[in-house]
Amino acid sequence: MPRLFTGLEVPSETAFLLSLKRGGLTGARWVDPENYHITLRFIGDVDGQTANEVADSLDRLANSMRFTVRLTHLGSFGGDKPRALFAGVEPSEALTRLQAAQERVLQRAGLPPEGRKFVPHVTLARLRGTSAEELARFIAEAGRFEPLSFPVGRFVLFSSRDSVGGGPYVVEQSYPLAA
Repeated sequence: MPRLFTGLEVPSETAFLLSLKRGGLTGARWVDPENYHITLRFIGDVDGQTANEVADSLDRLANSMRFTVRLTHLGSFGGDKPRALFAGVEPSEALTRLQAAQERVLQRAGLPPEGRKFVPHVTLARLRGTSAEELARFIAEAGRFEPLSFPVGRFVLFSSRDSVGGGPYVVEQSYPLAA
């Protein structure tokens, strides 16, 4: 059964610049730059028939408009027990609309609603045993985050293997956005 999710690819130039943030954080398992992405909707482990229905349902969103993503800051998930370091995405109406449209078509295809709030981000590292203080120091020492922007001309359906840290991610199908 494939494990699926939809997302946006991070261009290699942007991924390289993000990768310069790697290193110097205890307990960090750094994500390989070629696996950087912005998850729009986690789908999970599905059978082949459901995977085909998902792929067909997403075709309906080809009329969504192109837009630009802007990464603006470093952040983390997990509070006092940090579990991930990420590059945060500036709020965008176009991104929110695309994610909401995917949520609607995937629910119509029979998937349960996503239980988590949509917080667009690029995961840079998964953390284990990193204290909140260490993480705060790392973010402070990383210096000013110079915003990074890139155009989005498509979204993709990714598959991944069930592994610690995810990846490698495979593009199963791409869906171009309207100009």
